[in-house]
Amino acid sequence: MLWRPMAAAARRDGGKEARKPALRRLVDAGVPIGLLGYRDGEPVAWCSVAPRESYRAMGGPGDFADDANAVWSIGCFFVRRDHRGGGLSGRLLAAAVERARKAGALVVEAYPVAPDSPSYRFMGLTTVFERAGFADLGMVGKRRHLMRLEISRSWPAGPPLVAPQPAAASARSRTSRE
Repeated sequence: MLWRPMAAAARRDGGKEARKPALRRLVDAGVPIGLLGYRDGEPVAWCSVAPRESYRAMGGPGDFADDANAVWSIGCFFVRRDHRGGGLSGRLLAAAVERARKAGALVVEAYPVAPDSPSYRFMGLTTVFERAGFADLGMVGKRRHLMRLEISRSWPAGPPLVAPQPAAASARSRTSRE
């Protein structure tokens, strides 16, 4: 929720209890949130991917202002520790790009850091994006890179080895059991 719009008091007070209702409001409003990666039916990875306008300003150009859906941003990656090192980030990235493409995006932006960065690693590593064909357009801030991929309607994404599922659907089914 770091990059999602949220009331200042909720952001300042932080904690799960402040973030959960804010995320719920986005899900209920139909705002794309991201993808979950499953292995053997268990969630093990997460990627926040949504139209750039659904995030607070993360840096980068203000192009495509007349088309709110043209640029999608990837703002967060998480792979459970016991599943790291097996290529899940790359497969989840491919699924995120494919989700954006199917939703009509022309460009996917990300703001990852170099592998040796001491912070912001939750935004992904530049090496994963480089392997996926993203171009490094420079720095936004002291550590984050602006990386972009121009996609076409026929972007060649192979099937991911994790089973990504829109987080909104998962959040709804999970909370309906609470």
